[in-house]
Amino acid sequence: MLDPTLPIALYAEATMGLINAKMAEGILRYGRNPVVGVIDSTQSGKTVRDLCPLDSDVPILGGLDDAIARGAQVLVLGTAPSGGRVPPEWMDMLRAAIAAGLSVVNGMHDRLEPVLGGALAPGQFVWDIRVPQADAPPIAMARAAALPNTRVLMVGTDMAVGKMTAGLELHRSLRARGVDAAFLATGQTGIAITGDGIPLDAIRVDHAAGYVERMVLEAAAHPVAVIEGQGSLLHPGSTATLPLMRGSCCNAMVLCHRAGMGTLDTLDHVRVPPLRDVIALNEAVAVAAGALTPARVVGIALNTARLSDADARAAIDVAAVETGLPVTDPVRFGADVLAAAIPVGTDT
Repeated sequence: MLDPTLPIALYAEATMGLINAKMAEGILRYGRNPVVGVIDSTQSGKTVRDLCPLDSDVPILGGLDDAIARGAQVLVLGTAPSGGRVPPEWMDMLRAAIAAGLSVVNGMHDRLEPVLGGALAPGQFVWDIRVPQADAPPIAMARAAALPNTRVLMVGTDMAVGKMTAGLELHRSLRARGVDAAFLATGQTGIAITGDGIPLDAIRVDHAAGYVERMVLEAAAHPVAVIEGQGSLLHPGSTATLPLMRGSCCNAMVLCHRAGMGTLDTLDHVRVPPLRDVIALNEAVAVAAGALTPARVVGIALNTARLSDADARAAIDVAAVETGLPVTDPVRFGADVLAAAIPVGTDT
């Protein structure tokens, strides 16, 4: 877990404000460490507020030297190229960061500790987040189905529609209501924020549900566990939702969707069905024709970041009428209506 007192710099070269830098945005929104700046030489001199829908004066810096001058002790790779690999052209910068005494947090698929570890001084570290931190567990056996708590899985109509963000906002609202809720991270950004979790997309498919199951069983004392979602049942390249359903034996779900999205973001030939049909799909897959745990979608988290306030409220009203469920943009308007819809523990 990253010491929350350490000042960090976020590396988001040429991507701050774009979808590739969602790890940087997630840490800016929810992280506990002081952020001295975001490195993006193409936007130097601006602030985060100028580029993102975040109320933040964190400066955009021109390079590593600027971050060091502002007191950074940890460099966090806050952006990911397509495929999640470390570009070769980053290596000189990373070696310079290590030589200057900084530690590195890496959310990419490539491991950096074997490459940079030999140059570490005492107290320095390289944290490769996408490396499972425990031996492979047994194959999942629906053990979580016997738990008396509520296991809320965040599911989505697409990748990158805000499942982690909605889950963190839901967790925050549940805690504010006095519910002892846990947030279970399943991706690199969630792990970087909370300091715990599993890098689901780096786990062999045969063991993926087992890792999820073990994580959920370890959180059994919490009346509610909010499980960070990954991928989508609608996406032809995604295999992540099924092991999350099977391992968690979720008994509630929140559907995450971007307002106005008629096709998948990067696959415009794949249509997003009506939300009521997507709800039915997720509920049917979860229960597996009656063989496994039933799970209802209890609310909709609608991402309205691209809309005005008036259009956002109108989109929420339309989705609520279509689905008959509570709907909100949890970032814009808070997640309390979703938290109120979550059955707690034995009320499931």
